[in-house]
Amino acid sequence: MVDFTDLALWTAVGAWVLALGTLFLMYWQTRENRRLNSASTVMDLREKFDSPRMRTARRHLSERLLEGKVDDITNLEVVTFFELVGAQTFRKILDQEMVWEAFGNWITSYYFALRQPNDLIGHLRETTQDPLIFLKFEWLSKMVDARDRRELGAEHVATTHAVDEGRIILQREAKLARE
Repeated sequence: MVDFTDLALWTAVGAWVLALGTLFLMYWQTRENRRLNSASTVMDLREKFDSPRMRTARRHLSERLLEGKVDDITNLEVVTFFELVGAQTFRKILDQEMVWEAFGNWITSYYFALRQPNDLIGHLRETTQDPLIFLKFEWLSKMVDARDRRELGAEHVATTHAVDEGRIILQREAKLARE
């Protein structure tokens, strides 16, 4: 004879297992889709970063920063680019490690050069009376620095001279071919 109480219990347990399995699968698919979208977006951003227009903006900005001509900086497209990358990374739209891998040295170099010896970002915040200008770029620079410490070790980061490393990268940027 069939015990309908046991059958109902096993049916309920089976339904719960199926529901939990479905939820887990949906979570896994969503996580994987997010990672794939992040990777695709970072690759698209790298293409934009290497576009002729952006290479011209990078060359212009790095030349002015190396020459100390901060009053002559008319194009902040590079800084705005990193502000947008920072905003998307802060909101977890972009994966931090992918951003670090794709743009880490540039983020550090440009941010440092924009803050030292002349604090262009601070000056912009002061003159516009807007403390939020390039705040996500600042956050992004701190994130890259923290990831450098985690991945490379604090000792390596402490012995690497940021000024020299940043200057080398900006010098390469200043030599980007005119297109």
